[in-house]
Amino acid sequence: MTTFQQHTTVPEDIAAAIREVKAELRRGIGDVADVFAEVEEEMRREAADIAATRERGEEVFPIVRFEDIADGTVPDATREAIHRRGCAVVRRTFPRDQAERWDADVAGYLDRNAFLENYRGPADSFFGTLSSSRPQIYPIYWSRPQIQARQHENMAATRRFMNGLWRHESGGVTWFDPARDVNYADRIRRRRPGDSSSGLSAHIDSGSIERWLHPAYRRVFRHLYSGDWRSYDPWDAAHRTEVEEYPSTQMCSVFRSFQGWTALSEMRPTDGVLHVVPIARAAAYLMLRPLLDDVAEDDLCGATLGRTLPVTDRWHPALAEAHTPIPAMEPGDTVWWHTDLVHSVADVNGMTRWGNVMYIAAAPGCPKNDAYAQRQAETFLRAGSPPDFAGEDYETHYEGRATTVDLTPLGRRQMGLESR
Repeated sequence: MTTFQQHTTVPEDIAAAIREVKAELRRGIGDVADVFAEVEEEMRREAADIAATRERGEEVFPIVRFEDIADGTVPDATREAIHRRGCAVVRRTFPRDQAERWDADVAGYLDRNAFLENYRGPADSFFGTLSSSRPQIYPIYWSRPQIQARQHENMAATRRFMNGLWRHESGGVTWFDPARDVNYADRIRRRRPGDSSSGLSAHIDSGSIERWLHPAYRRVFRHLYSGDWRSYDPWDAAHRTEVEEYPSTQMCSVFRSFQGWTALSEMRPTDGVLHVVPIARAAAYLMLRPLLDDVAEDDLCGATLGRTLPVTDRWHPALAEAHTPIPAMEPGDTVWWHTDLVHSVADVNGMTRWGNVMYIAAAPGCPKNDAYAQRQAETFLRAGSPPDFAGEDYETHYEGRATTVDLTPLGRRQMGLESR
């Protein structure tokens, strides 16, 4: 494995780099149109099956009971469904009353420290058009409830289960340790009754043009680029932890096996919630699409440096009918989606209930993630914004923020603070 580097170099002439890479990939694939036609046919079949399942009123998302995770009794059929769909909801990851206490404690933390009175507006527009006077995505990372949820044994068990769905060893290399996780500090969302906001269009995080230009990403998708697309396995971790993103406000410096969030309030599918395209192999379609002749030679279907990877009906119509909202969520439920899964957030107009979540992902132990944890630990100790996020540093003088005394032994390990 390569040694993790904090940043990777952006090509001086991106358009030329795209043209060169596309020519190289086409040579490796051979008959691109024929290979893509097979992939597209599979995507249309999967999307039609998802739409039919939804229309029958059946559950599209695999549902896992936390009790089964704790007891090691998750049915094989459920594991197979997650492998196919690339996502899951874990019911009662935390007891409902615990999640509701966290929700109340977060609200108290924000009020006590006059967050809204001192909020300076969004650092970027990634989460849509939100009022600068009353945000919905809060750049808060170090409240005690967030720390408690991240280091909770139930969360650790859930992340071990999710990590274990991957093939983490291949070619004599262990790409990550599924039994060990790193805490990747992220924000919270608080959406009030009556709120309205624009959502997020369909996209994939963790790289845009890097997915074609970075050598490690080309190794991740090596089967696609050799023309053997049926051998592509989205659950093979080989080379995933070698990937780097070009520096930007949208970059993620860790390998997340799953993105995820924890519900702190009730949510229904009509509440402007997460939507996903629950096709784990959809990346095969996305990565091959720019290589067709109808796409300009210096274009990657709209992928742009420093932004998430867009997924649009213009370039990716086979996925359109597969977009599915998450099921109804209760406080303490968690939702998880594969790092390459297409997802979006629906618009919301006049919320009738609170819509509060903590963003907590699964980042398994590996050199890449450990290196980030060391940098993140420094920001935790001074209560600054984590390295991947804008340096807004709201919490440096907050009353009641978490400190090292709030960390359990597990929390210290997850934060990379064992020796401190």
